[in-house]
Amino acid sequence: MAKRSAPEVNAGSMADIAFLLLIFFLVTTTIPKDSGISRKLPPIEPPNEEDVVIKQKNIFTVLLNGKDQLLVEDELMELKDLRKAAIEFLDNGGDGSCDYCNGGKNPKSSDNPDKAIISLKNERETSYAAYISVQNELVAAYNDLRNKRALLIGPQKGFRDMDFVMMEKNYKDPKFPGDTDKLKEIIDQIRAEYPEKLSEVQ
Repeated sequence: MAKRSAPEVNAGSMADIAFLLLIFFLVTTTIPKDSGISRKLPPIEPPNEEDVVIKQKNIFTVLLNGKDQLLVEDELMELKDLRKAAIEFLDNGGDGSCDYCNGGKNPKSSDNPDKAIISLKNERETSYAAYISVQNELVAAYNDLRNKRALLIGPQKGFRDMDFVMMEKNYKDPKFPGDTDKLKEIIDQIRAEYPEKLSEVQ
């Protein structure tokens, strides 16, 4: 009796199926994007032989240690009080040159928002969450001052009930029905009055 050979399985199409499955997973899988802090570096200024002298009273020092403790102007501070302290420093107007400042005009604090610098330093052991929280509060201090200024000068230029954040949003919106050139002038004016000078020390 003749021996019957075992039937062979045709595996030629298995490679095609595996390839199609691979393409399917590559197309349908979503890759999470890393979130970070949006920062724009200042433009390179022409070399200047004279050293710029910054008065110590115009520097608002913020230190975040490895235990996530906040030291502001050499004093311990809670995170919830940081924004208010930064606003008081930025809006002080100590030398009297700022006619739009609403601060206490303390001669021992910052002279003008244009001269005021916030210096942030953190240690290697600082947690990322604490670092981001401090950054958010400092940026929020600038935004609060800009929003108040926008609500004050906006109606004079025909933009009623529009804070600074809304002005920027409307300026970027191509469907905004208002005068974008005039809106850009106000945005630039407020940015010049309250420039964001946030320095990170290594």
